[in-house]
Formats: sequence, structure tokens, C-alpha cells
Amino acid sequence: MKTENVFQITNLNLHYGTKQALFDIAMEIPKNQVTALIGPSGCGKSTLLRSLNRMNDLIDNCHVDGLVQYENDDIYDKNYDVINLRTRVGMVFQKPNPFPMSIFDNIAYGPRCQGVKDKKTLNEIVKNALVNSALYDEVKDRLKEAATSLSGGQQQRLCIARAIAMSPEVILMDEPTSALDPIATAKIEELIQELKKDYTIVIVTHNMQQAARISDNTAFFLMGELIEYDKTDLIFSQPSKKQTEDYITGRFG
Repeated sequence: MKTENVFQITNLNLHYGTKQALFDIAMEIPKNQVTALIGPSGCGKSTLLRSLNRMNDLIDNCHVDGLVQYENDDIYDKNYDVINLRTRVGMVFQKPNPFPMSIFDNIAYGPRCQGVKDKKTLNEIVKNALVNSALYDEVKDRLKEAATSLSGGQQQRLCIARAIAMSPEVILMDEPTSALDPIATAKIEELIQELKKDYTIVIVTHNMQQAARISDNTAFFLMGELIEYDKTDLIFSQPSKKQTEDYITGRFG
């Protein structure tokens, strides 16, 4: 059965001012799978991730050329609806960033901005998002409490719930567990395995064991170049490039 691709990236180059951050990237991201981006710090992983929902647009002097297609549409076309893109391609950041409001209002915020006013509908959206982010049982009696009263791991699952509440098709995760302890990390990893049934997930991780545990595909980046991209088990057991092998065996990076 042929895998359907959500993103198709062709000859992508990205500059911040005069500094080139990505060089001629070409890759496809398959639907309902977890794709991990690995490599040393500053190698372009997060830059590529932010290219997929045009978050780099918010950075001064950022210039992109090449093609990034989302479901066959060129997302860098001047007529492309960026707000719609960011609704369909949600994002979870490295540090949990709950809004300074209640747990309920954090999740209801996006739908309310989109015009959802009906209380029953909002209650359903919030409950479903919390259930799907494996947080509901822990917070169902605390929905009016401040989101900042949650632990770090709970806050990160709340941020995932907030992304889910917008009914995205893709969830981008930029090192979502780097600020968390091992128990909270394990919960998020478990959650990612569940979420891929309904969403396509692209995750940047510094943790190679994490990439090996949770992803279906792994892309190895070095100095802004995509060195190797394949099924995760192949990347970790039989990499075809020496640089990949050196990185995953700890010889550098």
C-alpha cells in the first residue's frame, strides 16, 4: 500500500540575512507517521520544522526559496492562506508555554478565536482535547485553576491539548521533552504513539534514543544539509552514510 505524503519538500534553501541555514533540502513527510529530525545543535532541524508552518516568516531577514508543498499546495505561494496553514499544522514548543489563564480557557482560546461561542461545543472540544492528550483524568476537577499550577509535564500535555483543540492534521514538536524529567518524557512519548493514529507528527529531538523509540522515519541533518533520511530502524541499524554512523554511535556531536 502506497504511503500518502503530507509534505513534499524540494530544493529548499533558507537564509537568515546573509547566513544560509538550510541547503537544498529535499524530503517527503508521510501521513500518520512520526518523522524525527536529528543532528547536532545548529544543524537546521528547528529551522526546517518552522518552515513547515511558516513560523520563520516572523524572523526578520528570513528568505526562503525552493518548494514546500502541503497536500500538493505551495505554502510559500504569495496567495497561500498562512493562518489556515497554522491551524492545520499545529506546533508544540520546547518549553511548555501555557497562557496565563485557566486550564479550560487555554484550550478553548483557539476555538473561541475562530468564532466558537456555544458553551456545550466548547466543553466538548476541551474535554476531547484533554482526553486525547492523556491529561483529562488528572485535571477534570481543576479546569478553573490556573494552567501555570500544573507540573512541567502536565503543562506540555496541555500545550499538546491546545494544539489538538484546533483540529490540526499535522503536529510539529520542537524538542517537546527537553525540559522534562524521565517520567514526564515517557508519558509524552506514549502520547505521541497514540496521536499518530489521527495526526502526522514531525519532531525535532536531541535525544537519539527517543528518535529510535518513537519515530517511523528519521532525518539526520548536519550543517544545514540533509545527510540521510530513511526508515528509523535502518538509520539506526544500517546507516548508509559514514557521517550518520559517526553521529549515532557518538563519535561526534
